[in-house]
Amino acid sequence: MLFSDPQALDTGSAQQQLAAGMGRERFGTEELAMVLSHYDVGVIREIRDFPRGSRKSPKLIIDAEHGAFLLKRRARGRDDAPKVAFSHLIQLHLAAQQFPLPHLIGTRRSNSSMLHLGPNIYELFEYIPGQGYPQTLDSTFESGKVLALYHKLLENFTTDFKPAPGSFHAAPSVDQGLKHIPRILNGVDVAATCVQLSELYLNAAMRVDAMGISDWPRQIVHADWHPGNMLFREGRVVAVIDYDSARLLPRIIDVANGVLQFSIIGGDEDVSKWPEEVDAARFKRFIKGYDEVVLLSQAEVEAIPPLMIEALIAEAVFPIAQTGRFSRFDGAQFLKMVLRKTSWIRDHAKGLVKLTTS
Repeated sequence: MLFSDPQALDTGSAQQQLAAGMGRERFGTEELAMVLSHYDVGVIREIRDFPRGSRKSPKLIIDAEHGAFLLKRRARGRDDAPKVAFSHLIQLHLAAQQFPLPHLIGTRRSNSSMLHLGPNIYELFEYIPGQGYPQTLDSTFESGKVLALYHKLLENFTTDFKPAPGSFHAAPSVDQGLKHIPRILNGVDVAATCVQLSELYLNAAMRVDAMGISDWPRQIVHADWHPGNMLFREGRVVAVIDYDSARLLPRIIDVANGVLQFSIIGGDEDVSKWPEEVDAARFKRFIKGYDEVVLLSQAEVEAIPPLMIEALIAEAVFPIAQTGRFSRFDGAQFLKMVLRKTSWIRDHAKGLVKLTTS
């Protein structure tokens, strides 16, 4: 989720609106009975739809004798068994150390964290009630702190599985996407905007490379740290979800994306009126929260602003290059807004770095 402003883009609601028009995948009656027969949940009191996330991945809340559970069928394309197993190993490792996440529920006979039935893979999780990001300074501090805990607990985690490579940093596909967008969106302004964004992106990537990021330690990172992947209660993070993007990267790539997601400011339907600046207080609190658990080096801190530029451009480019739009927003107007914001970050990089020590 790119923006955390109260009136800004809401990925979940946008997906639900899409689903209302195009339909969501659903569980069949016989399918559901067969799946639940593999789990020991006790007497079932109620089953209700949970229409969140991908419309290709049906989800149900199961209220049963042994607790409340979330049942999920993996969407096609996200059901590669080794990748799912890698994600589960991370979650099981974190759960064993009391990290806040929904625990995987094992099958009745083999205690397997995933259930294979025919061509499908199913997962059952404990259901954790919670609210969305309340946008307070305390919850922002907590979000940075929990990211640092995630990194600390996984610092020496290894498996035989090789996770997907790559990130938003120095990704050739970003420049390719910027070159493709003028072909699907007409107008001289679009081409000029894309050229400027390409220059910003490439310059930011070169600055980060010059800092020596290729030599920095790599570890398992979340790679999708944003408010939509967290549940809160009374300002505290009670659950972190969605571990499918996890991969080996320098931790600062996670931190830069996280502080961007938690400090960026959106607005209403008119993206031309969205503020250029980030929320300085939230930016500072996110980093302070992280530093309470794991201290960032000065080199890592200085890499944050250019990495934020890369992250913001990359996240906007891919959907616009595919569809011409960013969710409900016109692609050309959205890119102009991204250009204003990334230019502001570039021009205020030193000030952002100072915020981390003030």
